[in-house]
Amino acid sequence: MYQIENVLRPYAWGSTTAIAGLLGRPASGGPEAEMWIGAHPDSPSTAVHPNGVTQPLDALIASDPLRCLGADSIAEFGPRLPFLTKLLAAAQPLSLQVHPSLEQAKEGFARENAAGIPADAAERNYRDDNHKPEMIFALTPFKALCGFRAPAASKAVFEHLARILDSAAVAVPPVITSVISDLAAPDESDALKAAFSRLIEGGSQVSDAINEVVAVFSAGAPLEPHREVLAAMLDINEAFPGDPGVLISLLLNHLSLEPGEAVYLPAGNIHAYLHGLGVEVMASSDNVLRGGLTTKHLDVPELLRTVRFEALGVPRVQVSGTEFGQELYRPPFKEFQLQRIELGPGAEPVPLAQTGPAVVVVVSGSVLLDSPKSDLRLDRGTSAFIPDIEAPVNVHPVQGATDVSVAFAVTTGLGN
Repeated sequence: MYQIENVLRPYAWGSTTAIAGLLGRPASGGPEAEMWIGAHPDSPSTAVHPNGVTQPLDALIASDPLRCLGADSIAEFGPRLPFLTKLLAAAQPLSLQVHPSLEQAKEGFARENAAGIPADAAERNYRDDNHKPEMIFALTPFKALCGFRAPAASKAVFEHLARILDSAAVAVPPVITSVISDLAAPDESDALKAAFSRLIEGGSQVSDAINEVVAVFSAGAPLEPHREVLAAMLDINEAFPGDPGVLISLLLNHLSLEPGEAVYLPAGNIHAYLHGLGVEVMASSDNVLRGGLTTKHLDVPELLRTVRFEALGVPRVQVSGTEFGQELYRPPFKEFQLQRIELGPGAEPVPLAQTGPAVVVVVSGSVLLDSPKSDLRLDRGTSAFIPDIEAPVNVHPVQGATDVSVAFAVTTGLGN
């Protein structure tokens, strides 16, 4: 087993305190948006060998894939760590985004390679050839936009905007009238695609409409009976004034997770995280098609090819327990599952639910990882990579500890 050191991504939307507070270390003074725990080649963790020598985790795995990953993982996913874990801390909205299917990722990556687009180019859509299904587990109250609502529900909100503007003697912008008409279409997919496309491609007409709407609410127009979605819209506009994502947010489910709740995000699900701290797990990929709330590259035609235009309920992940007490979160993806292990002082060891490789991060107290081949102590804020060959691994409280210890572990979802 290897203790690993992980990479912090200082994106502007990140909290300056949340990740440092979780891990019990001083804050850096700048935004700390994501801590990447894994072997993605863009920001691989660094493995520390018992003799103190360090090595990028992707290189360690490449040196002996069978030992590190196991035959089942290699057969399903190839000779690479199939998942990427992140601690994610959003102080303001992330980009409105969608992830491609595996087929789209392979085709898009090959197409952009053939076109000679540099791997690190800003206009690149596909950074690798993998899909990126995700799950987010809330560590604090967590707010997000997640998938389309039924067109009728969104139509009611845009009709409310039209009434508010009309009552304030403000001419209703044509784009709002047109979106109301779009959402009235009898076919759900057609309705959502027409409304979404109109807003994302509307240019100055959309930004002007947003300015009109925000001005009316700033003057005291009522948010009821759509307070939640309209208050979020105004907050989003504070971060990205006039961005088409401001009005697109009215087409989407507004999600509030309490600590311990989780949702999964399949390919084609349009979403944006708004605020909160969580453990994010995904297939090991960095493929993102953005639709707003960002200064980064937008490729609208490719985005429209990728989005699934259907109303979805919020795809929550139901927790299941084991006889040993850990909590398991198993989304419908083979690449990963998440488990939360809580150990009081003197508790019996918990066998790690492990198929293939695993990573572990400790957010409270200290634990001892013990296998027939080695053992490794992890204190709060530290993490480890566990090769497949180390299984079975038991997680113990440290002898003499007086605090409750909490660790999160990610392994593949094979065998579920």
